[in-house]
Amino acid sequence: MPSHSQSPSPTGSGQRRPASQQGMRRQNLAVVLGAVAAHAPLSRADVAARTGLTRAAVSTLVVTLHEAGLVSELGPAPSGRVGRPGNALVLSSEGPAGLGLEVGVEHLAACVVDLSGEVRVQRRVASANRGRPADEVLADLGGLAAELLAEAEALKLRPVGAVLAVPGLVDAAAGTVVHAANLGWRELRLPPELLGLPLSVENEANLGALAELWRTAGEAEGPAPVDFVHVSAEAGIGAALVVGGRLFRGARGFAGELGHVPVHPDGPLCPCGAHGCLEQYAGERAVLASAGLPEAAGDWVALLAKRAAEGSAPVRRALEQAGAALGTALAGAVNLVDPEAVVLGGAYAELGEWLLPAMRAELAARVTVRPWEPGALSASGLGRAGALLGAALVTVRRIIEDPSGAYGVG
Repeated sequence: MPSHSQSPSPTGSGQRRPASQQGMRRQNLAVVLGAVAAHAPLSRADVAARTGLTRAAVSTLVVTLHEAGLVSELGPAPSGRVGRPGNALVLSSEGPAGLGLEVGVEHLAACVVDLSGEVRVQRRVASANRGRPADEVLADLGGLAAELLAEAEALKLRPVGAVLAVPGLVDAAAGTVVHAANLGWRELRLPPELLGLPLSVENEANLGALAELWRTAGEAEGPAPVDFVHVSAEAGIGAALVVGGRLFRGARGFAGELGHVPVHPDGPLCPCGAHGCLEQYAGERAVLASAGLPEAAGDWVALLAKRAAEGSAPVRRALEQAGAALGTALAGAVNLVDPEAVVLGGAYAELGEWLLPAMRAELAARVTVRPWEPGALSASGLGRAGALLGAALVTVRRIIEDPSGAYGVG
């Protein structure tokens, strides 16, 4: 489990030793909590065996984590060893939690997850946000969040941070939405707090990728991919690149603008000013127009899925063409970075049955760095919930990876 702590100083001076001991304790708290998060239920002896710490040290650290409300004890844990079994340790289902928020073009959403990543409270409401003043949208989102916080309190959950998912370019470090074209937001600096909680903002495609990474790592039977491209869509098309289990942001934090990769340089003019961008072939408006469906407020994904399932030839042809365009654009990304896998997320995941065949055909024809394996492309099981879940999980992961720094555990 990664830790933000640095190695203690090797000097033996009286002034440096306390800081060194504090740093080591901070690191060990993260190691123990990380072991419980990854492998619970575990006894103290199991934690010691997995971490290399002594049983005495583990017991002391567990007491601290238990008093902070981060771990709970169940009944005796089966160990297969001689002697009295120790109590099983699990992440607490009460106490600290994460609040995820999302602003989409046609919806607002919020959810609360506990330390294990389980969604305990969730709400999604229709909201026509395109072109609305940002302060009105954020006020409505704040009202939705307040309702969820009240429900979370009834479950004895206490969110300690909030993360907002936005479909657009985001300067996460500055807390600024640089440009969200489909919302009409530009250079919007968000308040540092919402309802008394620290608030940060992140691109929705990045959060969808993080949710995929964290959920896959916890649920996969074998080794989970740590190098993959995650592509998703709402009104626009975004992608995220995970390298070595970490999000790759690029020099200015804007990596992943797959929607404006040209697939046909002499194609139609895109609002960005270029010609033949992927969004002109596989974005919401393009697919609906190609399918002969009117653009209207509502659940366009459900509409396309319904018509495709009913056998509509125009809709199936439109989705096949969109899949071919997606495959063309993604082949360039695969040739450039050679990821283990490509994951279709967001709205696209729910249309995967009709998108994936054409995507696989284009990837097989265009990927040259290695023989393309059809199984390397898959649809995420998280669907459109990925970005919101990733937003809520950010706070939880911060606590697990550094309980001292993120939650003040001593």
